[in-house]
Amino acid sequence: MAEKKGAVLLVEDEEDICWALELILAQMEFGMTAANNGRKGLDLARQGTFAAVLVDAKLPDIEGIELASRIRESQPNLPLILISGYFYQDDAAVRESIEGGLFRAFISKPFEASEVKEALQAALRGK
Repeated sequence: MAEKKGAVLLVEDEEDICWALELILAQMEFGMTAANNGRKGLDLARQGTFAAVLVDAKLPDIEGIELASRIRESQPNLPLILISGYFYQDDAAVRESIEGGLFRAFISKPFEASEVKEALQAALRGK
């Protein structure tokens, strides 16, 4: 069995999305830790050592962009990727957060496995 490349933190409240991303990440030889709300995601991000964090834009307790800003305070070099079925790549908030360096990539729901792989690889390379 191949050695894992590390773990990716997923902050996502939809179980089906978590399941799909776990399979994709396993194909890429990453482990995954999931949080179903922003508070738990923030705690895990502050405590753990992750290769990257995938953040859903709409969570039950906080907006994903706000959560990413809080994660960035304690983990300034951690690659963050925004996932959304609500926003699109060309939305002003998404564009601004990527151009400003908060997120390194964006994944739109529904997604293809190849999109997730490309976004994660780009984020880990620093774009």
